[in-house]
Amino acid sequence: MKTSLNFLPREKRQQILDIVAIIKEVVAPEKIILFGSYAKGKYVQHRYTGKDGIFYEYVSDFDFLVVTKNNTVKEYELEDIVNSRTQHFRQPVNLQIHEIDYINEGLEFGQYFFTDIVNEGVLLYDTDIVHFAEPKELTPEEEKEIAQRYFDIWFKSGSGFLNTVSFNLKENEYKIGAFILHQATESFYYTTLLVFTGYKPKTHNLLKLRKQAKHLSEEIFLLFAVETSKNEKYLFDLLKRGYVDARYKDDYIITREELSLLLERIHQMKIMVEKICMEKIKSIN
Repeated sequence: MKTSLNFLPREKRQQILDIVAIIKEVVAPEKIILFGSYAKGKYVQHRYTGKDGIFYEYVSDFDFLVVTKNNTVKEYELEDIVNSRTQHFRQPVNLQIHEIDYINEGLEFGQYFFTDIVNEGVLLYDTDIVHFAEPKELTPEEEKEIAQRYFDIWFKSGSGFLNTVSFNLKENEYKIGAFILHQATESFYYTTLLVFTGYKPKTHNLLKLRKQAKHLSEEIFLLFAVETSKNEKYLFDLLKRGYVDARYKDDYIITREELSLLLERIHQMKIMVEKICMEKIKSIN
Protein backbone atom coordinates (compact mmCIF):
# COMPACT_ATOMS: atom_id res chain seq x y z
CA MET A 1 0.00 0.00 0.00
CA LYS A 2 1.24 3.51 -0.85
CA THR A 3 2.28 5.78 2.01
CA SER A 4 3.23 9.00 0.19
CA LEU A 5 1.05 11.92 -0.90
CA ASN A 6 3.78 13.52 -3.00
CA PHE A 7 1.78 13.05 -6.20
CA LEU A 8 -0.75 15.63 -4.91
CA PRO A 9 -0.30 19.43 -4.80
CA ARG A 10 1.12 20.84 -1.56
CA GLU A 11 -2.18 22.51 -0.56
CA LYS A 12 -4.12 19.26 -0.93
CA ARG A 13 -1.50 17.33 1.03
CA GLN A 14 -1.71 19.77 3.92
CA GLN A 15 -5.53 19.66 3.97
CA ILE A 16 -5.46 15.87 4.08
CA LEU A 17 -2.95 15.85 6.95
CA ASP A 18 -5.05 18.40 8.86
CA ILE A 19 -8.08 16.13 8.52
CA VAL A 20 -6.04 13.13 9.67
CA ALA A 21 -5.10 15.08 12.81
CA ILE A 22 -8.79 15.73 13.53
CA ILE A 23 -9.66 12.06 12.99
CA LYS A 24 -6.95 11.03 15.46
CA GLU A 25 -8.38 13.41 18.06
CA VAL A 26 -11.94 12.09 17.72
CA VAL A 27 -11.45 8.39 17.00
CA ALA A 28 -8.98 5.86 18.38
CA PRO A 29 -7.78 4.72 14.94
CA GLU A 30 -5.54 1.78 14.17
CA LYS A 31 -5.18 2.82 10.54
CA ILE A 32 -6.24 5.81 8.46
CA ILE A 33 -6.32 5.31 4.69
CA LEU A 34 -7.04 7.82 1.95
CA PHE A 35 -8.97 6.20 -0.90
CA GLY A 36 -11.00 7.20 -3.93
CA SER A 37 -10.25 9.95 -6.43
CA TYR A 38 -7.59 11.75 -4.39
CA ALA A 39 -5.72 8.52 -3.67
CA LYS A 40 -5.71 7.82 -7.40
CA GLY A 41 -4.86 11.40 -8.38
CA LYS A 42 -8.10 11.66 -10.38
CA TYR A 43 -10.03 14.25 -8.39
CA VAL A 44 -12.31 16.72 -10.21
CA GLN A 45 -13.89 20.11 -9.58
CA HIS A 46 -16.88 20.89 -11.83
CA ARG A 47 -18.99 24.04 -11.45
CA TYR A 48 -21.55 25.12 -14.05
CA THR A 49 -25.05 26.51 -14.61
CA GLY A 50 -27.52 24.04 -16.11
CA LYS A 51 -30.26 24.65 -18.68
CA ASP A 52 -32.70 24.92 -15.77
CA GLY A 53 -30.81 27.97 -14.49
CA ILE A 54 -29.60 26.12 -11.39
CA PHE A 55 -25.92 26.36 -10.47
CA TYR A 56 -24.37 22.91 -10.03
CA GLU A 57 -21.19 21.98 -8.19
CA TYR A 58 -19.44 18.62 -8.28
CA VAL A 59 -16.24 18.49 -6.23
CA SER A 60 -14.43 15.26 -5.37
CA ASP A 61 -14.49 14.30 -1.70
CA PHE A 62 -11.58 13.50 0.54
CA ASP A 63 -12.39 9.81 1.20
CA PHE A 64 -11.02 8.16 4.34
CA LEU A 65 -11.29 4.63 5.70
CA VAL A 66 -10.67 4.67 9.45
CA VAL A 67 -9.88 1.25 10.90
CA THR A 68 -10.58 0.65 14.59
CA LYS A 69 -10.16 -2.28 16.94
CA ASN A 70 -13.14 -1.97 19.28
CA ASN A 71 -15.58 0.91 19.12
CA THR A 72 -17.17 2.00 22.39
CA VAL A 73 -18.97 4.81 20.55
CA LYS A 74 -21.25 4.10 17.58
CA GLU A 75 -19.53 4.57 14.24
CA TYR A 76 -22.08 7.04 12.89
CA GLU A 77 -21.70 9.21 15.99
CA LEU A 78 -17.93 9.38 15.46
CA GLU A 79 -18.45 10.14 11.78
CA ASP A 80 -20.84 12.99 12.64
CA ILE A 81 -18.32 14.52 15.07
CA VAL A 82 -15.51 14.41 12.51
CA ASN A 83 -17.79 15.78 9.78
CA SER A 84 -18.84 18.70 12.01
CA ARG A 85 -15.19 19.55 12.67
CA THR A 86 -14.19 19.40 9.01
CA GLN A 87 -17.00 21.47 7.50
CA HIS A 88 -14.66 24.43 6.93
CA PHE A 89 -12.67 22.51 4.31
CA ARG A 90 -13.49 23.40 0.71
CA GLN A 91 -13.51 19.74 -0.27
CA PRO A 92 -16.22 17.62 1.39
CA VAL A 93 -15.00 14.85 3.70
CA ASN A 94 -16.39 11.34 3.30
CA LEU A 95 -15.58 9.14 6.27
CA GLN A 96 -15.93 5.38 6.71
CA ILE A 97 -15.23 4.06 10.22
CA HIS A 98 -15.17 0.27 10.60
CA GLU A 99 -13.74 -2.26 13.01
CA ILE A 100 -10.95 -4.46 11.65
CA ASP A 101 -13.04 -7.63 12.00
CA TYR A 102 -15.78 -6.17 9.79
CA ILE A 103 -13.27 -5.14 7.13
CA ASN A 104 -11.47 -8.49 7.19
CA GLU A 105 -14.77 -10.31 6.81
CA GLY A 106 -15.37 -8.28 3.65
CA LEU A 107 -11.86 -8.96 2.35
CA GLU A 108 -12.20 -12.70 2.91
CA PHE A 109 -15.50 -12.62 1.02
CA GLY A 110 -13.88 -10.80 -1.88
CA GLN A 111 -15.78 -7.55 -1.32
CA TYR A 112 -14.23 -5.23 -3.88
CA PHE A 113 -14.89 -2.02 -1.95
CA PHE A 114 -12.38 -2.96 0.73
CA THR A 115 -10.13 -4.84 -1.71
CA ASP A 116 -9.73 -1.73 -3.87
CA ILE A 117 -8.90 0.38 -0.82
CA VAL A 118 -6.22 -2.07 0.31
CA ASN A 119 -4.76 -2.23 -3.20
CA GLU A 120 -5.01 1.43 -4.22
CA GLY A 121 -5.32 3.47 -1.02
CA VAL A 122 -2.69 5.60 0.70
CA LEU A 123 -1.84 4.59 4.27
CA LEU A 124 -1.57 7.81 6.30
CA TYR A 125 -1.50 6.46 9.86
CA ASP A 126 -0.83 2.98 11.24
CA THR A 127 -0.27 1.64 14.76
CA ASP A 128 0.78 -1.68 13.18
CA ILE A 129 -1.32 -3.51 15.78
CA VAL A 130 -4.10 -4.83 13.54
CA HIS A 131 -3.59 -6.32 10.08
CA PHE A 132 -5.72 -6.87 7.01
CA ALA A 133 -6.72 -10.36 5.94
CA GLU A 134 -5.61 -11.63 2.54
CA PRO A 135 -8.28 -10.47 0.06
CA LYS A 136 -10.10 -13.20 -1.82
CA GLU A 137 -9.73 -12.76 -5.56
CA LEU A 138 -13.04 -13.23 -7.34
CA THR A 139 -13.11 -14.50 -10.89
CA PRO A 140 -14.84 -12.21 -13.41
CA GLU A 141 -17.66 -14.75 -13.54
CA GLU A 142 -18.12 -14.63 -9.77
CA GLU A 143 -17.94 -10.84 -9.68
CA LYS A 144 -20.48 -10.55 -12.48
CA GLU A 145 -22.86 -13.02 -10.85
CA ILE A 146 -22.70 -11.17 -7.52
CA ALA A 147 -23.25 -7.77 -9.16
CA GLN A 148 -26.24 -9.10 -11.13
CA ARG A 149 -27.73 -10.62 -7.99
CA TYR A 150 -27.42 -7.34 -6.10
CA PHE A 151 -29.06 -5.50 -9.00
CA ASP A 152 -31.94 -7.96 -9.26
CA ILE A 153 -32.72 -7.64 -5.55
CA TRP A 154 -32.35 -3.92 -4.88
CA PHE A 155 -33.47 -2.42 -8.21
CA LYS A 156 -36.64 -4.50 -8.09
CA SER A 157 -37.22 -3.31 -4.54
CA GLY A 158 -36.82 0.35 -5.49
CA SER A 159 -39.10 -0.02 -8.52
CA GLY A 160 -41.79 -1.62 -6.37
CA PHE A 161 -41.65 1.24 -3.88
CA LEU A 162 -42.03 3.75 -6.72
CA ASN A 163 -45.22 2.05 -7.91
CA THR A 164 -46.59 2.25 -4.38
CA VAL A 165 -45.94 6.01 -4.19
CA SER A 166 -48.07 6.51 -7.30
CA PHE A 167 -50.91 4.76 -5.44
CA ASN A 168 -50.29 6.92 -2.36
CA LEU A 169 -50.67 10.04 -4.48
CA LYS A 170 -54.01 8.86 -5.86
CA GLU A 171 -55.22 8.19 -2.31
CA ASN A 172 -53.92 11.57 -1.02
CA GLU A 173 -51.59 9.74 1.40
CA TYR A 174 -48.75 12.22 1.13
CA LYS A 175 -46.85 11.46 4.34
CA ILE A 176 -47.02 7.71 3.72
CA GLY A 177 -45.89 8.39 0.16
CA ALA A 178 -42.91 10.39 1.45
CA PHE A 179 -41.78 7.45 3.58
CA ILE A 180 -42.18 4.97 0.73
CA LEU A 181 -40.37 7.31 -1.66
CA HIS A 182 -37.49 7.47 0.82
CA GLN A 183 -37.36 3.66 0.70
CA ALA A 184 -37.27 3.74 -3.11
CA THR A 185 -34.43 6.26 -3.13
CA GLU A 186 -32.49 4.28 -0.53
CA SER A 187 -32.91 1.12 -2.61
CA PHE A 188 -31.56 2.82 -5.74
CA TYR A 189 -28.52 4.13 -3.86
CA TYR A 190 -27.96 0.63 -2.48
CA THR A 191 -28.29 -0.82 -5.99
CA THR A 192 -25.59 1.48 -7.32
CA LEU A 193 -23.20 0.98 -4.42
CA LEU A 194 -23.56 -2.79 -4.38
CA VAL A 195 -23.19 -3.28 -8.13
CA PHE A 196 -20.10 -1.07 -8.31
CA THR A 197 -18.42 -1.81 -4.96
CA GLY A 198 -20.15 -4.78 -3.32
CA TYR A 199 -20.59 -2.56 -0.24
CA LYS A 200 -23.79 -1.38 1.48
CA PRO A 201 -23.28 1.30 4.15
CA LYS A 202 -25.00 0.81 7.49
CA THR A 203 -27.18 3.90 7.21
CA HIS A 204 -30.64 5.04 6.10
CA ASN A 205 -29.49 8.66 5.83
CA LEU A 206 -29.98 9.70 2.20
CA LEU A 207 -27.51 12.56 2.50
CA LYS A 208 -24.80 10.09 3.51
CA LEU A 209 -25.79 7.58 0.81
CA ARG A 210 -25.71 10.36 -1.79
CA LYS A 211 -22.18 11.24 -0.67
CA GLN A 212 -21.09 7.58 -0.69
CA ALA A 213 -22.30 7.07 -4.26
CA LYS A 214 -20.97 10.43 -5.46
CA HIS A 215 -17.84 9.08 -7.17
CA LEU A 216 -19.86 6.50 -9.11
CA SER A 217 -22.12 8.90 -11.01
CA GLU A 218 -21.93 12.67 -11.25
CA GLU A 219 -25.34 12.63 -12.95
CA ILE A 220 -27.04 10.89 -10.01
CA PHE A 221 -25.25 13.10 -7.49
CA LEU A 222 -26.44 16.27 -9.25
CA LEU A 223 -30.03 15.03 -9.54
CA PHE A 224 -30.48 17.30 -6.52
CA ALA A 225 -28.31 20.44 -6.48
CA VAL A 226 -28.20 20.39 -2.69
CA GLU A 227 -24.95 22.35 -2.40
CA THR A 228 -25.99 25.35 -4.48
CA SER A 229 -29.81 25.73 -4.43
CA LYS A 230 -31.96 26.40 -1.35
CA ASN A 231 -35.03 24.99 -3.08
CA GLU A 232 -33.19 21.82 -4.11
CA LYS A 233 -31.82 21.45 -0.58
CA TYR A 234 -35.34 21.83 0.84
CA LEU A 235 -36.74 19.19 -1.52
CA PHE A 236 -34.00 16.69 -0.73
CA ASP A 237 -34.44 17.35 2.99
CA LEU A 238 -38.16 16.56 2.67
CA LEU A 239 -37.20 13.28 1.05
CA LYS A 240 -34.50 12.54 3.63
CA ARG A 241 -36.87 13.21 6.55
CA GLY A 242 -39.42 10.86 5.04
CA TYR A 243 -37.77 7.93 6.83
CA VAL A 244 -38.56 9.09 10.38
CA ASP A 245 -40.41 12.40 10.43
CA ALA A 246 -43.08 11.44 7.89
CA ARG A 247 -44.05 8.50 10.09
CA TYR A 248 -43.72 9.88 13.59
CA LYS A 249 -43.82 13.69 13.61
CA ASP A 250 -47.03 15.70 13.31
CA ASP A 251 -45.17 18.80 12.11
CA TYR A 252 -43.83 17.03 9.00
CA ILE A 253 -45.75 18.48 6.07
CA ILE A 254 -45.40 17.61 2.39
CA THR A 255 -47.81 18.84 -0.27
CA ARG A 256 -49.16 16.93 -3.23
CA GLU A 257 -47.08 19.11 -5.55
CA GLU A 258 -43.89 18.42 -3.59
CA LEU A 259 -44.46 14.67 -3.49
CA SER A 260 -45.26 14.65 -7.22
CA LEU A 261 -42.08 16.57 -7.99
CA LEU A 262 -39.98 14.23 -5.85
CA LEU A 263 -41.60 11.18 -7.43
CA GLU A 264 -40.72 12.49 -10.89
CA ARG A 265 -37.14 13.11 -9.75
CA ILE A 266 -36.73 9.58 -8.35
CA HIS A 267 -38.20 8.15 -11.56
CA GLN A 268 -35.28 9.90 -13.29
CA MET A 269 -32.94 8.36 -10.73
CA LYS A 270 -34.33 4.91 -11.52
CA ILE A 271 -33.51 5.37 -15.22
CA MET A 272 -29.99 6.58 -14.43
CA VAL A 273 -29.31 3.73 -12.00
CA GLU A 274 -30.50 1.07 -14.42
CA LYS A 275 -28.32 2.50 -17.20
CA ILE A 276 -25.04 2.73 -15.28
CA CYS A 277 -25.54 -0.58 -13.47
CA MET A 278 -26.29 -2.49 -16.66
CA GLU A 279 -23.22 -0.95 -18.28
CA LYS A 280 -21.11 -1.89 -15.27
CA ILE A 281 -22.32 -5.50 -15.22
CA LYS A 282 -21.74 -5.89 -18.97
CA SER A 283 -18.21 -4.53 -18.59
CA ILE A 284 -17.17 -7.25 -16.11
CA ASN A 285 -15.31 -9.90 -18.09
